[in-house]
Amino acid sequence: MAQRSVVPGILFMIGCTIMFAIGSAVSKWQLADYPVGEILFVRALVSLVTVSIIILPHTGLAVFRTTRLRDHTSRSVTQAAAQTCIMVALSLMPLASVIAVNFSAPLFATLFSALIFKETAGRARWAALVAGFAGVLIVTNPGADTFQIGFLFAIGNAVLYGLVTAGVRSMTRTESAGTLTMWQMVMLTGIFTAALPFGFVVPSFWDGVLMLVNGVSNAIGQYWWTKALHLAPAGAVGPFYYLSLVWAMVIGFLVWGDIPTVHLLLGSAVVVASGLALLWHEAGRKG
Repeated sequence: MAQRSVVPGILFMIGCTIMFAIGSAVSKWQLADYPVGEILFVRALVSLVTVSIIILPHTGLAVFRTTRLRDHTSRSVTQAAAQTCIMVALSLMPLASVIAVNFSAPLFATLFSALIFKETAGRARWAALVAGFAGVLIVTNPGADTFQIGFLFAIGNAVLYGLVTAGVRSMTRTESAGTLTMWQMVMLTGIFTAALPFGFVVPSFWDGVLMLVNGVSNAIGQYWWTKALHLAPAGAVGPFYYLSLVWAMVIGFLVWGDIPTVHLLLGSAVVVASGLALLWHEAGRKG
């Protein structure tokens, strides 16, 4: 891969972390006034429109051709459950804490790849998994007086997202990035449409604008994340994904006055270190 592709790849990865942090912050802000299902539906619908504008002019409807509709369906159902979990977690926990716990998702992806898809898991992978989960426990500090129910939803999202990631790894052998993205957005929109009868509040003008921002930032973040991995090796751009935690801490402090605790900083360091060790181990194996 040409060296000049690495720098654009890094910039796309940094950009996607900003988009994801903005989307998570907007979601957390609006959860105080709007149902989870409504926020997820609007985000999915706007994301679907956005990625359609980006992808369909180049591929047409041929992007929907697939022989793995069942896999797309199971992936989307699992991802819908994961997104619901993280929304509930955002309503109960500081933004940075939710993001830190979510960093354990790649570790769970490694676990599921070994258990379900029979990928070889050596000592380095298992050590990273154990260390990462220990870091998550440090972040949440689950003592008798400090345990938060939000942690269960945050770790639920990480586990489910790890399962989705492991499934997508197997699907990339036959499915293009465009096919994976379009089926994901179509199915998520359909799933979250079913949640609207259980709660819907007509948004004000500015809240409606924020919902649009949430959807667009989510779509752009997904697209930039994909571009980053296409332009440069995962070992080069992957570490920059952890900037999401920096943006989350800054936004959390400016908007909600959240001050990072020692447990958050120490636990995040352990989770990030274990994730980086796993990332570089995988890159070394493929190199």
